[in-house]
Amino acid sequence: MKKNIHPDYHKITVVMTDGSSFETRTTWGKEGDTLKLDIDSKSHPAWTGIRQLVDTGGQVAKFKNRYQSFGLKTE
Repeated sequence: MKKNIHPDYHKITVVMTDGSSFETRTTWGKEGDTLKLDIDSKSHPAWTGIRQLVDTGGQVAKFKNRYQSFGLKTE
């Protein structure tokens, strides 16, 4: 096996959408980093069966502001 070609494999903490967390090993980030999830198996409609809108960065608000003159219905 070749030396020095593999990425660093270390422990990080993953924080789920409900605030629970677990520790895992990965090549993402660096040792001790925290990965905060926006969508996971506890909140994704494929697993929950509940449709919900996840608005990251205000994309829905931008869309509504841009097209409000067309008489779009708001919830």
